[in-house]
Amino acid sequence: MPVLQGFYETRSNVDGPCKHTGAMTATSFAPTQEIYPQISVPPVPLAVNILYKLEPAVAALCLICLSPFLAILALAIGAASGASPLVAHRRVGRYGKTLWVYKFRTMWPSGTPAQESGFFLEKVIDEEQKRKLAPDPRVTSALARFCRRHSIDELPQLALVAAGRMSMVGPRPITRFELNEYYDIDAMEVLSVKPGITGLWQICGRSRLTYRQRRRFDLFLVRRLSAGLYFRIVALTIPDVLFAKNAR
Repeated sequence: MPVLQGFYETRSNVDGPCKHTGAMTATSFAPTQEIYPQISVPPVPLAVNILYKLEPAVAALCLICLSPFLAILALAIGAASGASPLVAHRRVGRYGKTLWVYKFRTMWPSGTPAQESGFFLEKVIDEEQKRKLAPDPRVTSALARFCRRHSIDELPQLALVAAGRMSMVGPRPITRFELNEYYDIDAMEVLSVKPGITGLWQICGRSRLTYRQRRRFDLFLVRRLSAGLYFRIVALTIPDVLFAKNAR
């Protein structure tokens, strides 16, 4: 039995239309330290905690500066897809708490509008493993492909950094299935820090990596997390995003 089974007690009812639209109350997972107090997790370094304090202001400033571009992009995606421009995927955040991760919509049927979507935001409950395809046949728009290759679809996550729920650098937020299947007891360490918009495996292979490789990079990042590693990852992320390195 996976050690994470105690995390996942879903407290919300997903019936009727809520099952498809994602209009549900966010679930909460019990804090990892309370369930497994015997598992030792190293504390977050002081320098990284200081960065955590500074990030919300920086992210808010970025959102203000990018707001005209983000608004135009949202309108373009809404017009092209016929659906909400934003999609929220349910992930497991720091200490096992539910985190809705925002992205611009990049998948919709070719020639027909997306169905069963909210007006501005659709919530999607991803609980099963999904293999990324190259190229993904669900991405039917040139605009969507460009946004995905250059990670523009990830920009709405700055709002989560501004709210203190995410960091600029950290393990990418993943699903309950992925934690149980690939991390198991090591999830205690991965969930001890804030999930990040970018991380170590994003600059070391990105979508070309296997889940086992991602797990190794996530654990290395958590165990060696420092201000120096933080800024190095940020610096290496910029050219990777600009030139769409290892993107699918």
